[in-house]
Amino acid sequence: MLNSASLVLEVLKQNVTLKMSLFEKNEFASTLRHFSQCQVSFSEINKLCLEIVSILNKTAKLEASDSGLLKNLQKAGQLLWDQLLTRPVKERLKHAGITDLILSVDEELVNIPWELLYDGNNFLCLQFNLGRLIRTKEQVSIPQYRSASGIPKMLILANPTNDLKSAYFEGTFIRRQFDQKRKEISIDFKSTQIDKLYVKKNLRDYDIVHFAGHCEYDSDSPENTGWLLNDGKFTTSDILAMGATVSLPALVFSNACHSAESSMNLINEDYQEKNYSLASAFLFSGVRHYIGAICKIEDSMSLAFSKEFYTNLISGKSVGESVRLSRLNLIKEWGLANIPWTNYLLYGDPNFVLFKTRIKQSSPKLRINISSIKKLTLPVILALFIISIGTYLYMKLPTLNPSIYVSFSKTKQLFQKGKNQEVILLCNRIIKDDPLFLEAYSMLADTYQRMGKPDEALKYYFDYALYSEKRNNKKDLASAYIGIGKIYQAQGEYPKASDFYNKAITLSRQNKDKLNEAAALRRLAVWFIDKENYDKALELLTKSSKINQERSNIYAHRYNLACDYFDIGLVFINKDDYASAKEFYNKSMAIFSKMKLKSELSDYFFNLGEVYLYEKEYQKALDCYLKGLKIDEMQQNLPSIVSDNDMIGELYTEMDNFAYAEKFFNQALEAGKQIKAPLELASVYHNLGRIYSKLGRKNKARENLRAAQEIYVQRDENAYQEIKAELLNLDNPAETER
Repeated sequence: MLNSASLVLEVLKQNVTLKMSLFEKNEFASTLRHFSQCQVSFSEINKLCLEIVSILNKTAKLEASDSGLLKNLQKAGQLLWDQLLTRPVKERLKHAGITDLILSVDEELVNIPWELLYDGNNFLCLQFNLGRLIRTKEQVSIPQYRSASGIPKMLILANPTNDLKSAYFEGTFIRRQFDQKRKEISIDFKSTQIDKLYVKKNLRDYDIVHFAGHCEYDSDSPENTGWLLNDGKFTTSDILAMGATVSLPALVFSNACHSAESSMNLINEDYQEKNYSLASAFLFSGVRHYIGAICKIEDSMSLAFSKEFYTNLISGKSVGESVRLSRLNLIKEWGLANIPWTNYLLYGDPNFVLFKTRIKQSSPKLRINISSIKKLTLPVILALFIISIGTYLYMKLPTLNPSIYVSFSKTKQLFQKGKNQEVILLCNRIIKDDPLFLEAYSMLADTYQRMGKPDEALKYYFDYALYSEKRNNKKDLASAYIGIGKIYQAQGEYPKASDFYNKAITLSRQNKDKLNEAAALRRLAVWFIDKENYDKALELLTKSSKINQERSNIYAHRYNLACDYFDIGLVFINKDDYASAKEFYNKSMAIFSKMKLKSELSDYFFNLGEVYLYEKEYQKALDCYLKGLKIDEMQQNLPSIVSDNDMIGELYTEMDNFAYAEKFFNQALEAGKQIKAPLELASVYHNLGRIYSKLGRKNKARENLRAAQEIYVQRDENAYQEIKAELLNLDNPAETER
C-alpha cells in the first residue's frame, strides 16, 4: 500500500555528465519532463567518497563523538551536494514540501553515499524518507511481488553461526518486543540449525525477514556473496534462483556486517558495492524493500535502531519514514557526531506502507425533531405533575429517610481518607436500615476492591445489580454491570468483562443514559488497551469523550471526561507518542485539580512517571512514582500499592540498581500475598525472575519465573510463552528457538 505523493530524483550517467530530473511521482506519466545536466569530475567524487569512509572509520574508533569529525563529514557531504546536483534540483529539494524521496540512479553511481549529501543545513537522509531504486543494464525477468493479505508474518533469523551473542539477543529482543502484538503481526524465531535448505524452504512463507548475523562478500565472484549459515553461505545465486519461481518477502532487513573475519568493525572503501550486491539479488527476485547495514555497530545502537524501525512500521508509517525516524532516534540518544545513524541503506520505494492503519470514523450527528406540545387542561397538568413527582421520588431518590443521606455522605468522606473498615461498617448499617439504598452496594464493592478482596467486591456489585432490577432502576443496573466487568477484567477474565461492558452499553443506550454509556465505552476501551488493540481503544474513547464534553457542565460527566483524557494518554504512551500522552495526562490532571480531587491523581503520577522512564529521565520518573505511592498508601489501595512497588522496582532495574529493584519487588510481593491480586503478583514474580537471571542467580530466577508462569497459564497465553522461553534461556541461551 502506497502513501501520499513522493518526489523522484532520477540521475543518469553519460560519460562525465550527469542528467537529472526531479519530479513528483504522479508527474511520472507526463509526455514531457524537464531535465538538467552538469559535468562532474569523477576522480574528485571518488576522493570525496574515500574521505567520507575515512571520517566514518575514525569516528568508529573513538569512544565518544568528535564534533571536528562531524564538521569534516558535513564539509565532504556539502561538496558532493555542490558537484553532483544541478541548481534547479538543489533549489527544489531545499523547498520541497514532500518528505518522501525516491533516488533513481544508474548502477555506476551506486558507490556514492547519496544519503550523506549535505545542503548546508541537513543531510539528505535526515531531511527525506529516502530510498534507492537502481537502473541496471542487466537483463532481468519481471519479479513476482508478494500480495499483502491478512496478518503479516515475520521470520527472525538470529546468530546462525552461533558465534555472535549480540545477534542472538537482537533477535530475541525484537521477538519479545512484538510477541504480544499478535493481532498486528505473526512472529517466528529461529536461532539454531539455520542451514541453506531451511532458508530456501521457508523464506517464501514470510512478509518480513530480519537477519542478524554475518554476511560475507566475495570480491572475485560477487554471485557467491551472501549470509553465513551453519552449513555455508546463502548466496546471491541462491536468491536469484528462488526469485524465478516464488514470491519472496516484501521486506528484508539484513542487519549484518560484510565480513565475518573483520574485528575492527570498520567500513571498507567499496562498502556501497558490497551492500548493493546482496540488495540487488533480493530486489531482482521480488523483494520490494531491502535494508542493509554497511558495518557492525555497537549492540545497543543496533537494537535501538531495530526497535524504533519496527515500532514505527507496525504503527502504520511507511518504510522510508520508519528508517528516517530510527536514524533520528539514534541521533537523539548518541548525538549527530556519532556514526550509527549513517549505518543503514534502504533500497526500494520509501513511500510503501506495510501495515494498514484503521481509519477512525466520527459518529454521525443526530438531528432531533421536537414535535409541538399540545395544550393541556389545568387538571390534567396537575395530575401529571403529581405522578411525575412521585415517580421521581421513587426512582431517583434512594430513600426518603434523611438520616441515611447524612450517613452515606459520611461514608464518602471516609472513603476518600482511606478508612476502609469504617466505610464497610457504616454502609452495612445503611443497608440494614434500607436494603434498597443502591449507592451503598457500589460503595462497598469499591472499598473491598481496593482492599484486595475481589470476591467480596463482586458479591456486592451483583447485589447492586439485583436490587437495581427490583427497583427497575436501569441507570444503576448499567452502573452495576460496569463495576462487575471492571472486577472481572482486573482478574484477567476478559470474556466475562467484555460481556458485562457490552450489556451496560446496550442498556444505557436503550435508557438514553449518556453518563453510563460513556463510562461503559471507556471501560471497554481499557479492555482493548489490555489486548493491545489501541486503534479500537482510541475509537471508543473518542466516542466517550465526545459525550462527556457535550455535558461537561454536569459534575459526573466532567469527572468522566478527565478519566477519558487519562485513558487517551494511556493509548498514546503505548503507541510511543510521549508528547501526546503528556498532553492528555495534563488535561486530565487540570480537570481533577479544578474539582479538588487530589486522591484521583495516583494513576496520573504513575503514568506520567512512565513517560519520563521511557524518556530516560529517571529522577523525574521516580518523583512521580513516589507521589502516586503516597496517595495509594493514604487510601489503603492495596492492589495499587502492589503495582506501585512493582513499577518502582522496574524503574530501578532500568537504572541497573538491582539492589533497590529487589527491595521494591519484595515489598510488592509481601503486599500482594496479603490480598487476591493474581495479575499484579504475576508481574512481580516475572520481574524478580528477570533481575535474578541478570545477577546469575539461576535457582532464584527459575523459582520466580515458574511462579509467574503458574498464574499466567490460564490468564495470559503470550506472557506464559514469553516466560517459557526465558526459562529455557536460563539453561541453554544459545539453542533456544521458537
